Amino acid sequence: REGRSRAQIMKVCIHRGSQEIGGTCIEVEAAGKRLVLDVGLPLDAEDTEALLPLVRGFREPDDTLLAVAISHPHQDHYGLAHHLRPELPILIGEAAHHILQAASAFTPSGATFAHTTYLNDRKPISLGPFEITPYLVDHSAYDAYAFLVAADGKRHFYSGDVRGHGRKARAFETLLKHPPADVDALLMEGTTIGREDPREGFQTEQELEVAFVAQFKSTQGLCLVWSSSQNIDRMVTVFRACKRAGRQLIIDLYTAELLRATGNPNVPQGTWEGVRVYVPEAQRQQVKRQAMFELIERYRQQRIFPERLTEVASHAVMLFRPSMSTELERADCLRGASLIYSLWEGYLAQERLEPFHAWLARHQIPLIPIHTSGHASVADLKRLADAIQPKHLVPIHSEEPGRYAEFFERVEIKYDGEWWDV
Repeated sequence: REGRSRAQIMKVCIHRGSQEIGGTCIEVEAAGKRLVLDVGLPLDAEDTEALLPLVRGFREPDDTLLAVAISHPHQDHYGLAHHLRPELPILIGEAAHHILQAASAFTPSGATFAHTTYLNDRKPISLGPFEITPYLVDHSAYDAYAFLVAADGKRHFYSGDVRGHGRKARAFETLLKHPPADVDALLMEGTTIGREDPREGFQTEQELEVAFVAQFKSTQGLCLVWSSSQNIDRMVTVFRACKRAGRQLIIDLYTAELLRATGNPNVPQGTWEGVRVYVPEAQRQQVKRQAMFELIERYRQQRIFPERLTEVASHAVMLFRPSMSTELERADCLRGASLIYSLWEGYLAQERLEPFHAWLARHQIPLIPIHTSGHASVADLKRLADAIQPKHLVPIHSEEPGRYAEFFERVEIKYDGEWWDV
């Protein structure tokens, strides 16, 4: 095989993500055919078609581009996919696709795809010269995968976004116990490198549950929780904490539909006992504009209206977002309330949240951070690299690619737009 031409060698180009967190897009070429892994919207960027990488076949028909594989339903990994030509095949988890479909009814951040092949844990998919094997991973997004891509005798493993301390930690431990073999290049995320002390790990979802229970019990009035509705692990954590604290959980219509879209009977549902569904003003208007009245009817028995919030406040937990501030103020349900912030703390420093902080101060609502990262600690990243033992380790999805060599062996830094041989 030493005499093979460069056209026969699997090559990779990171179009975006080699030096930043989010916006990931990776092109793989072998035997004249191509595959793309993720097509994400950069963090804090305005969604525009101009951000779509200049990949042949994204905008115009090109038979050499076989498919786009989406690792998980977070915007920084799929957010530009709606700019792709509609007939382009998409590989994605079934539940992930259903979640995006449910979200698309409420927000432009959702997405639907006409030509899908659904991923299954460790079930290879043959596509031209490629064999793509998805590995279910633990992440704050539901139905998330890493990818092993094999072609022309070469194998590279793309971690996607991964962690080892969520409610699917068993998937991470399984990956460590049964890693892909003979990996030539490991493209590994490093979101937390430079953000946290590498000697420390993160709290588990089970540990967060204990903290939620304590706060729910110590709050006299309504307990508000600001978290991502798409963080299904966190929704499970909050529901379990409500049960333990003797409080009912109030979710909005959007969240109820995302939970339903998982298709998982073990995930809390808007129709369960102990769960009520509130329809904020913005969602009511959305339902009217799109005539989605069947969604309201689906939760008719569980629906709770603003005038009931004061009555139930002392024994309820309500999922919250700042857009609900004015209507909760009108409902007069905020005496003795607290707010648990369960997102990345960096968002709190953004200028756009100054009115939110003023609103908290005006109503004397304390803000209590209870959160854990959706990404692996440095210690767990080291465990992953040690288990896979790649010939080369390539940084991706990190603001600190230059620090990888402090923690990992055989690091090779690549740059956006650079083609390299696997």
